[in-house]
Amino acid sequence: MNILVTGANGQLGNEIRLLSQGSQDHYIFTDVTQVEGLETTYLDITDLQAIREMVKSQQVKCIINCAAFTNVDAAESKADLAELLNAQAPHNLAVAIKEADGLLVHISTDYVFGKEPYNKPCREDQQGTPTGVYGLTKLHGEQQIIASGCQYIIIRTAWLYSEFGKNFVKTMLQLTATKPQLKVVFDQVGTPTYAGDLARAILDIVSKRKYQGHTGIYHFSNEGVCSWYDFTQLIARLAGHTQCDIQPCHSEEFPSPVQRPAYSVLDKTKIKETFGLSIPYWTDSLRKCMKGLGALKTES
Repeated sequence: MNILVTGANGQLGNEIRLLSQGSQDHYIFTDVTQVEGLETTYLDITDLQAIREMVKSQQVKCIINCAAFTNVDAAESKADLAELLNAQAPHNLAVAIKEADGLLVHISTDYVFGKEPYNKPCREDQQGTPTGVYGLTKLHGEQQIIASGCQYIIIRTAWLYSEFGKNFVKTMLQLTATKPQLKVVFDQVGTPTYAGDLARAILDIVSKRKYQGHTGIYHFSNEGVCSWYDFTQLIARLAGHTQCDIQPCHSEEFPSPVQRPAYSVLDKTKIKETFGLSIPYWTDSLRKCMKGLGALKTES
């Protein structure tokens, strides 16, 4: 099967690159940016005709959409661009893959939740109540895909990090190594997700054709629950950055254009039971990523 990956130079796209090596399927990695050393085909997913032409010429039967406008704060002042990339572009992909009678795997976010107060893990059928433009446009993207009538697997994830690009783990490694004291919010709770684990789950579903008869919305993050403060504490401890005094603080101490979800733990029961997945605990995956970064000093 020929599989098209969009946003291939991002965190998830790069993990898929690694895991797809040796696959019996043929992967076409696309992006609007070029990275030295990475073979990337240019594709603008806001251009429906360009997508159609590539799907037809490459005989694509599956699209994995890793592309998105993910800057949560910037989305508040760039709503039109966020809507274009997070809603209209997924619609374009859905239209093109439907015409090819193929599958669209689309990555969404825990930010589709957040406005209503709750304290138990979010299920797939829970109503989306986003608090800002980013979450709203991602929700619109889901709705556009469903309305298109294509075969789809929408996977909502959260707190993504990896060895690639910019992410929370890399930022905290740098800050805890250079700052004598650091304040990190403790009133936002969720689950970190190692992009390598998400990529492995996607490839398992796609390569083994497990999706047949099971299209729909699913949730995926690593197992467990923590706050950003807890996350930072373990990053620093594993890196041996014991000299940094990490203190918990409230979200209001860091003013932001958008209110972030206070509790966005995702219920993963459906994806585990439907596809027979085993999902690693978040601390184990963090150790794996930090080892890959060469930052793991202790296993404690």
